Amino acid sequence: MDDGIVYLVGAGPGDPDLISVKGLRIIRCADVIVFDRLVNKLLLKEARKDAVLIDVGKSRGSRQLSQESINKLLVQEAINGRTVLRLKGGDPFIFGRGSEEALVLMDNGIKFEIVPGVTSAIGVPAYAGIPLTHRGISSKVTIVTGSQDPYNEQSAID
Repeated sequence: MDDGIVYLVGAGPGDPDLISVKGLRIIRCADVIVFDRLVNKLLLKEARKDAVLIDVGKSRGSRQLSQESINKLLVQEAINGRTVLRLKGGDPFIFGRGSEEALVLMDNGIKFEIVPGVTSAIGVPAYAGIPLTHRGISSKVTIVTGSQDPYNEQSAID
């Protein structure tokens, strides 16, 4: 069987028009789409009729699948020779655990590709007409999560 591939794709901050052209192209050709709660469900209508759609959405206090189970699912589907789309809200590397998933794929010898997305930290202020930087006024942007692992004994947030 041919080797599969996993695409870690950012779906943007909720507006389905903000997904990249490449991300939309992958939605349309993927065998399996593993998606998060924050992904606009209109994007899933672009999937092939025979694509397998797997909701792994998590929210504080509830989850469809554990992160470990999601990781195993991505690896197994790729081993089975499938084109797998891991569709994540925003950008996969901004508080999206995309880096954790990429490391698991790398450790298992699975071919993968990252497709960036518009994170809400950038998209929402832009839609509201609020520049995050402006020459002479603001020259940096800091992004801090609103929550973190409750089991982490050393907070990274001051």
